[in-house]
Amino acid sequence: MGKSYPSVSEDYKKALDKCKRKLRAFIAEKNCAPLMLRLAWHSAGTFDVKTKTGGPFGTMRHKAEQSHAANNGLDKAVVWLEPIKEQFPILSYGDFYQLAGVVAVEITGGPDVPFHPGRKDKDEPPLEGRLPDATKG
Repeated sequence: MGKSYPSVSEDYKKALDKCKRKLRAFIAEKNCAPLMLRLAWHSAGTFDVKTKTGGPFGTMRHKAEQSHAANNGLDKAVVWLEPIKEQFPILSYGDFYQLAGVVAVEITGGPDVPFHPGRKDKDEPPLEGRLPDATKG
């Protein structure tokens, strides 16, 4: 049996399509694909399988998570993306930041990355130090 994903409304799907077009144009114009991919990765990379905490639930929008040492510079991505996010209040920040990462891979010629919407935003960021240690392989 395959994974099951949350379902979203048709309005949500339409907003995702429109948002994806705006993100494509923005990321190409700003030449900021690496930063957007890093934002998506740092949002998702905090997930802990054992406790089912952390992960891509929009907490990067909070200064508390932006201030984690590993997230240095990601506040810039959050600020740059906010005017686009404001146009799509129906979208969760979690979905929005992950979509920015998907678009970043796409416009740089990378592979198609499956995108499954339906993340619910959380207010409490994960504890600092949850990202895998880049020095360990």
